[in-house]
This record gives sequence, structure tokens and C-alpha cells, in this order.
Amino acid sequence: MLKLSHVSKHYSDFSLNDVSFEVPEGMIMGLIGENGAGKTTCLSAILSTIHYEGEITVLQKNIEMMNSIDKQNIGVVLDENCFSDLLTISEIEKIARSMFVHWDKELFFKYCSEHHLPLKKKIKEFSKGMKMKLNIFIALSHHPRLLILDEATSGLDPVARDGLLDVFYDFVADGRHSILMSSHILSDIEKIADMITYISQGEVVFSESKDDLLDKYVIVRCSDEELKTFDPSKILGIRKHAYTLEVCIEKSASGSFARESVTLDDVMVFASRSRRNRV
Repeated sequence: MLKLSHVSKHYSDFSLNDVSFEVPEGMIMGLIGENGAGKTTCLSAILSTIHYEGEITVLQKNIEMMNSIDKQNIGVVLDENCFSDLLTISEIEKIARSMFVHWDKELFFKYCSEHHLPLKKKIKEFSKGMKMKLNIFIALSHHPRLLILDEATSGLDPVARDGLLDVFYDFVADGRHSILMSSHILSDIEKIADMITYISQGEVVFSESKDDLLDKYVIVRCSDEELKTFDPSKILGIRKHAYTLEVCIEKSASGSFARESVTLDDVMVFASRSRRNRV
């Protein structure tokens, strides 16, 4: 569905270096990383809002060669409102109808009704969460094949977030649609994503199945002396406490130590610590 091949972008104070990953059809990819890691630069390249080196394809077509109709196969939700705050949902629907070839009025109003968005209120009266819902429903209602979400669940309460995750599940359920989802709410990513791509300091650290990733690592507690018994190449990261160490290590290399399962938060934090310590 979406493929980045050796994508690079160089600024005076930051570089995206040789980024490659692929989002297959029917999959949800979580794009994670610290602030300033390169996630936004990746998304900007995919949306052709910056010049870059390398190649990006959507549905096996180079994104730079796509015409305006081709690009409607991509739905985009950014962390900002793309319509005037003085408009109502009904007025926005009329504008969207003229913008998108495959606009689905019935689907749009169905989403708005199910998620309790008032049709006649001006957008300026909406909460941040309501605005984000609206942006998501606009993106979904022109029937894209690929949905790109940038912090789409931010500003939403847990119940609203859970409802939207169900919408995303339904979107990819037929195996012909895909989602690339960037978020700092890793619990959402862990809940919904099939695959994880972690970017740090402008580089892809890993891009793999979420289940394989969470099954691969465990956390063990040990002393400094016991740490020396581990294969360093199997250690993702180390967190030091006053009297003990927490080591995130491949399960196969953890020996007889008591193990704790990892979360996506754990994996990202330990990997980030390890990379900072090498700088």
C-alpha cells in the first residue's frame, strides 16, 4: 500500500537518514518516536509538502507522479482544523462534496450522528476533540485507500478514543485499506496497530510486527555483576536504580532471571535511553 525507500531529508540542524519501511494492505502501522525524531518529516514527505531524496509509492505508484484524482486515495488527518471555524458541519459537507470525487454524504452524516457532532453549531464552538473527530470523518467519507493520521486521538477522552479505534478497525477490516498512525498515546498504538515503526534521531530503529516486538523483549532486574553475564547485542536498553538495574533484553537471552512483559512504552523508553547513551 505505502512504501518508503531510502528517504532522506537534510536540514541545517536535523537529518532524516535513509528511511525505509512499508505499510501492507489491510494493516495499521504505528509510527512512534520522541519529539523531533523525524516522524513529522516522514509524513511531510509522504504528503509531498517537502522535497526529499529517495522514493515513496502509494498503491505501487510514485507519489510524485500522482495526479489530483490519484491523491484522493489518501485520506489525511493532521492535528489542526482544515476548515474555517465559522462554518457548520452542514456547510462543510457541501464544500467537501465539491472537493472529492468519491464523497459519501450518507456515510459522513452517519459518522457525525453516531459520534454526537451537532450539525448546526459553528466549528468554533467545538472542543478540540470534536474538531478532531470531524477531521477524521471528512477523511474517511471520501473513501481513501490509505489513511494517514497525525496525533488523531489527542484531545479525546478515553471513551471517545476507544470509539474511534473501532472506526479504524472497521476501515481496514476488508483487507484493502491501510492506516499509518503517528501518535504519542502509545496505549492507542499498542491497542490497534499491527506493525510498529520506531524512528529516533532521523533513523528507523526497527519496523516490525507489534506482536513479534512485544514477544521478543522482556524486562529483568539484576545487579551490575549479573549484567555482565548477558550478551550486550541482545540488550535493548538499561535503566539504573539505586540498588538494581532494569534491563530490557531479548527473551531468548534472559536466562533464568524472573521476567516481566514489556509494553510499547517500555520498548520505546529503553531503546531511546540506549541511543542517547551512545551519543
